[in-house]
Amino acid sequence: MRLERLNYNKIKFFLTLDDLNDRGLTKEDVWKDSLKWHQLFHEMLEEASEEFGVDIQGSVAVEIFSMQAQGMVMIVTMEEQSDEELLEDGFIEMQVTVEGSEDILFEFKDFEDVIQMAKRLSHMQIEEGSLYCYRGKYFYHVTDIEGEDIHRVIAILAEFGDSSFTSIHLIQEYGKILIGSSAVKKLVGYFS
Repeated sequence: MRLERLNYNKIKFFLTLDDLNDRGLTKEDVWKDSLKWHQLFHEMLEEASEEFGVDIQGSVAVEIFSMQAQGMVMIVTMEEQSDEELLEDGFIEMQVTVEGSEDILFEFKDFEDVIQMAKRLSHMQIEEGSLYCYRGKYFYHVTDIEGEDIHRVIAILAEFGDSSFTSIHLIQEYGKILIGSSAVKKLVGYFS
């Protein structure tokens, strides 16, 4: 689990699937609003409170973004309250918004890994995706993979790269697009 303070009242949590599995949770536990999830949520708030020196009380808004292979990103926004309200409340009230994403986004440190990944995906008749460069890393983004292929594609991508917690919107805005569409097909064609 990674924490990042976005501003004075917003904290971003990155939870990988391994983080959830280590705590005996699945993504479904989050959607079902289970007791295990509430325990993890309070542990996360305590850790954020210790790390950033903030006192989290009163109402918080929670946005959860599920990422296909990577896990989830949770943004907690603490709503401002007067001192009187804090004395009266003494508890945390959650408002949860959950959004899913079918995007698969992986980052690669070396371009050779991108080429090898593309060759392996082409054997599965996967030709789609986009390739970007941002801050010295390469990012492969794909959305149109369905069914059982998702797990096999993710396994191949994980063999050559790492799941990315950088937003695809940030990469599209500030990164450079190297191949806009059919990235796997074009990479195999250029480097076969």
